[in-house]
Amino acid sequence: MLKIRLSMGGAKKRPVYKIVIADSRFPRDGRFIEKVGFFNPLLPKTKKERINLEVERIKHWISKGAKPTLRVSRILGEAEIYPMPAQGNNPLKAIPKKDRKKDKNKAEAKKEEPKKEEPKKETPKAEAKKEEPKKEEPKKK
Repeated sequence: MLKIRLSMGGAKKRPVYKIVIADSRFPRDGRFIEKVGFFNPLLPKTKKERINLEVERIKHWISKGAKPTLRVSRILGEAEIYPMPAQGNNPLKAIPKKDRKKDKNKAEAKKEEPKKEEPKKETPKAEAKKEEPKKEEPKKK
């Protein structure tokens, strides 16, 4: 299956991504069929040099059946080449990681509190079974 995905390049802590067409079985930074753009996340969103796309080639590969990954589909959605994917919901993203653990522990403690159980109503069949215990016959030697 063909994928339109990001291939990482650049130096340590200075990423630059190529937008490539590749078989999904190939490694992320490995062999690809064609380079169709690049993405530099370090530049501000207002700069033109942040994203460069070869629109005609991308449309060509999409018509051939290539599917963009989630991140690439967002990039293509901003460029109005491909429909924008639905936004996810991660309410914990805004909370610092060390505070997330505290919140999880509080939530687990609330779940573990014993709930008041209502007495169960027994059916007449269950009552009949309780009234008549089985009599065991003595074992013969």
